[in-house]
Amino acid sequence: MNGMEYIHAALVLHAAGKQIDEAGITGILKAAGVEVDEARVRALVSALKNINIDEAIKGVAVPAAAPVQAAAPAAKAEEKKVEEKKEEKKEEEALAGPGALLG
Repeated sequence: MNGMEYIHAALVLHAAGKQIDEAGITGILKAAGVEVDEARVRALVSALKNINIDEAIKGVAVPAAAPVQAAAPAAKAEEKKVEEKKEEKKEEEALAGPGALLG
């Protein structure tokens, strides 16, 4: 495990409107089947005491959304290519039909 499960546990508590404390993080991690490192839990709780999580999330969410939006036109272009290939194949099959009959 890379430690992200501790951050996720803190975010779950925050999203639920609960206080981010050692007992809460430990409870979530144990419920998820994670072997809890108490020192890591204490360090995380201490590090988050002076952080406004809502502001931190806002700062991260904006850049993460941009690549998703940029990828959308590429996906549409790929769909269009697939549709064009299907149409070409149907045209080829239609043209091959009469020739195949004549042998």
